[in-house]
Amino acid sequence: MARIPDGVIDLVIADPPYGLGKDYGNDSDKLETAAYLEWMARWIDIALPKLKPNGSLYVFLTWRYSPEVFVMLKQRMTMVNEIIWDRRVPSMGGSTRRFSSVHDTIGFFVKARDYYFDLDAVRIPYDAETKKARSRSIFVGAKWLEIGYNPKDVWSVSRLHREHRERADHPTQKPLEIIERMVKASCPPGGIVLDPFLGSGTTAVAARRCGRQFVGFELNPEYCELAEARLMALDKDLAA
Repeated sequence: MARIPDGVIDLVIADPPYGLGKDYGNDSDKLETAAYLEWMARWIDIALPKLKPNGSLYVFLTWRYSPEVFVMLKQRMTMVNEIIWDRRVPSMGGSTRRFSSVHDTIGFFVKARDYYFDLDAVRIPYDAETKKARSRSIFVGAKWLEIGYNPKDVWSVSRLHREHRERADHPTQKPLEIIERMVKASCPPGGIVLDPFLGSGTTAVAARRCGRQFVGFELNPEYCELAEARLMALDKDLAA
């Protein structure tokens, strides 16, 4: 990341290891608490200067570390939202000594008040029944009724189970629906998205599908090959 000039990135989407001991083909997720938070601070300090003055950051976290990381980022940026990703995990089994954890936490941070944000690009259309219920004259011509509503800060999107058509061979792959919403809302067309933890390449695929540029980094060579294969498949689909 140090080779990237400062102030050229429109959007950072970061999905770092959560510190839960998962196997990414290396020991990157096996740090103790103090070492994990120190490592988080190091990459954040390197990544944030790369953002443009009106740039934004989304970071995926577990509830175990989100309070500490949010405080860390609040000292450098302005927090806009805490987004809860409801993974739609079915009610099956789980611990008998606590409530089942079925969500990830996402922090949305910006550098300045005039940060780029295109709400219209990510509005959710109302269904016909809702539109019919709002047929009174005071609603006629209302923009929000015609083009849809603002997504809330709880995003209910199914995790990628083994049989999901998007699923690649990666233990914590994020759905395209979530990443594309971030890209469309917080990166202008033709802009650049930076992903410091590219994994299976979902951010790269989302950026290309949405007409944005991307740069990403990944330690595991197998994941790099997987990301390249997904991009090649996408290019074939777009050319068809």
